[in-house]
Amino acid sequence: MDFRDKLVVITGVGRAGQAGEVIARTFAERGATLALMDLQQAEVEARAATLVSAGFNVTAHVANLSDAAAATAAAAEVVAEHSQFGGAVHAVICAAGGFGATGPVDASDPTAWHKQFLINLDTAYATTRAFLPALRSGGGSLVYFVSTASLPGGKPAGLAAYTAAKSGVIALMNAVAADEVDHGVRANAVAPVAIRTAANLADLSDKTKYVERESVAEVVAFLASGAARNVTGQVIRLT
Repeated sequence: MDFRDKLVVITGVGRAGQAGEVIARTFAERGATLALMDLQQAEVEARAATLVSAGFNVTAHVANLSDAAAATAAAAEVVAEHSQFGGAVHAVICAAGGFGATGPVDASDPTAWHKQFLINLDTAYATTRAFLPALRSGGGSLVYFVSTASLPGGKPAGLAAYTAAKSGVIALMNAVAADEVDHGVRANAVAPVAIRTAANLADLSDKTKYVERESVAEVVAFLASGAARNVTGQVIRLT
């Protein structure tokens, strides 16, 4: 999984202790040039600065990726700042999103329902739409984050909004894989159980089954690499 001379965009690389932090380092250690994106300027710049201080080639970009126009502008900024790649992006990792339990449907808050779609599905859609031209130029790959609760046999009780939004991401991934196969763009998703992040450790039971951030990052890197050149339209369950 060698990413030298490759430009990789990773969204949702904000707070320390989250999955995006380790995903970014995994790609950097394999030679990738990184464009990190998040809504919070101070946080994404801090994550980028840590990697730059370690000798990696990383830039930070701020955007509200749930807004299509903002995502398009951010994509143009990334392409312009990394003009050495001739307008090509080789992978986009759509890690932006968030978890929220909304309870039984009859007791749920419509505002909370819509927020889950905004931060999970809308961000994935707007990011995909914005970067597809550059991904076509790079023969690139998209990797999305979904949930085991959205898969057959999952446990969506109390998670209707989150599960529905992640099911939408799966549908988006499948559509992109089918639409883009002739353009040389692949699309896949990872569906981990709870990831051992700082936020999850603070919010969830100590009996929760976790998958390590490093394990998630390795699978994401594989899906974005040439080793997975014949893999598209797949959801990889991580347990």
